[in-house]
Amino acid sequence: MNNIASSETASRRFIGKIGAGAVALCALAGLASKPAKAQADADVNVLNFALNLEYLEAEYYLRAVTGAGLSAAYGGAGTAVVPTSTLVPFKTSAVAYWAQRIANDELAHVNFLRIALGAAAIPEPVIDLETSFTTLAVAAGLITAGQTFNPFASELDFLIGAYIFEDVGVTAYAGAAALLTEPNNIAYSASILAIEAEHAGCIRGYLASIGGGAATDAISALRQKLSGVQDNGTDLSGSGGNPFSFANDDYNGQVFRRTPQQVLNIVYGAPGTGVTSGLFFPNGVNGAVAST
Repeated sequence: MNNIASSETASRRFIGKIGAGAVALCALAGLASKPAKAQADADVNVLNFALNLEYLEAEYYLRAVTGAGLSAAYGGAGTAVVPTSTLVPFKTSAVAYWAQRIANDELAHVNFLRIALGAAAIPEPVIDLETSFTTLAVAAGLITAGQTFNPFASELDFLIGAYIFEDVGVTAYAGAAALLTEPNNIAYSASILAIEAEHAGCIRGYLASIGGGAATDAISALRQKLSGVQDNGTDLSGSGGNPFSFANDDYNGQVFRRTPQQVLNIVYGAPGTGVTSGLFFPNGVNGAVAST
């Protein structure tokens, strides 16, 4: 928690100086500061959208490594629908370490964004970490109707659950970059994107090395179907005809980008426009950007 506390000054600068240069220029020109406020509102909306995703990831990883979520670690930040037990029985020391490290990072992201946004920060929405995974697993063909998928039941199940999140977060931050207007916000978001990409690469690489390519390909195919944006799994055998299984990127070596609406298509579990809730967010996300 010391690292989080020491970042408070930087994170306040993250939002606190939004549009400051524009305000000064407008004052000199004798103009109103409305353009600066519009700029600030746009950035706040984007960062609050990202905060919804950070809440989701933090809940998942914290519950996996501690058995409790943000309600315990963050003083009652929100609610979540979860299995009775979420403490993952890790068998591999490296995976247990990665899980703990990612949990620390996701909690830090939540804290950083909440401090940065201040009074404008959205509260945590209701999050479903139980029926959502079963619904996705059936849709992806990993299990059949009537079966259940619990990502906290084993180390392998946990990694598959993590795979669902990580690439989505990376493409979300990459897609949101063009929507941000203030240089500090772009820089800090790029830093978070880099960490999310490290998480994704770690999960992708390990699943590929233990023969999890078929499962990741199935999940990627579903994400692509829901969002309309290309998505590559990790099948290294070549049987899936995917020459880009090493990473989730395009011919230019750039990560795929999703708009907030395309991200919502995945976390709500439904394609198309006008979707306002579902899957991981049964009551929808919080903030101005909440519909596909």
